[in-house]
Amino acid sequence: MAKVTFVQPDGSQRTCVNFEGMTLMQLAVGNLVDGIDALCGGMMQCATCHCWIDPEWIGRTGMAGPDERAMLEAIEGVEIRPESRLSCQVQLGEELDGLVVRIPPEQPGV
Repeated sequence: MAKVTFVQPDGSQRTCVNFEGMTLMQLAVGNLVDGIDALCGGMMQCATCHCWIDPEWIGRTGMAGPDERAMLEAIEGVEIRPESRLSCQVQLGEELDGLVVRIPPEQPGV
C-alpha cells in the first residue's frame, strides 16, 4: 500500500491510497480525481488519463515508451512534457509511496 498525491491545476492537492497491482489511472478514477477521465478504460487509446509525473519521481516511474509517447503526440492541443505519462501505463507499488502527480489544465482535443 502506498500514497499518491494528485495536484490540480489550481494547486489544490488530494492524497489517495493505492493497493499493489493498481495503475495510477485506476486509483484516480476510483477516487474521482478531476482531470483523469480515462474514457478508453486504460487501453492506451484516448489519452484522457494524461498526467505529468513530478520530475523527482520520473526516475522511478520511468518515461513514456514509444507507443505511449505516440498516443500523447497524436492528441491535438495536449501540452507534452518530458514527464508526461498516460496514467493507465503507470503500475503502482510500494516503491512509489509518496508519488506526486500533476493534472494538466483542461486541454482542447482531449
